[in-house]
Amino acid sequence: MPYRFTESVPYLLNRAGVSVAERFTRRLEEYEVSLPMYRVLAVLRQTGTHTLGELSAMVSVEMSTLSRLIGAMAKRDLVTRDRPQDNARIVLIDLTDGGRAMADKLMPIATHFEDTLVSNLDPAQVETLKSLLRQVNQQVEKL
Repeated sequence: MPYRFTESVPYLLNRAGVSVAERFTRRLEEYEVSLPMYRVLAVLRQTGTHTLGELSAMVSVEMSTLSRLIGAMAKRDLVTRDRPQDNARIVLIDLTDGGRAMADKLMPIATHFEDTLVSNLDPAQVETLKSLLRQVNQQVEKL
């Protein structure tokens, strides 16, 4: 039997991702922020305003779920939702001052997680790992 499930790339990626996500989610609880909320905060903090569709792709959350999530985040004054006058079909999402402050509190925690995960790798290995993960992610589109 040549195929070994527990040695397969999808299994190993999922196992690592789920384990990290579970631990990071526990760290976010004290801030009353979910992992998808953190992803929205981090993306907006890093790259600025986005449409709902752009955010959906960047944070890996379905549009309908993300729309509800953005609604909850807007109620907490973490994000704003604006419709441009020249295109009422789109909604632009951006951080409020409170959202920026929350992102600035949480991103060092994420940095600590990443630093810990790669602490046994040298900088060249970290860059190789990131490059390989980006390549694998691009290949997913072909499935």
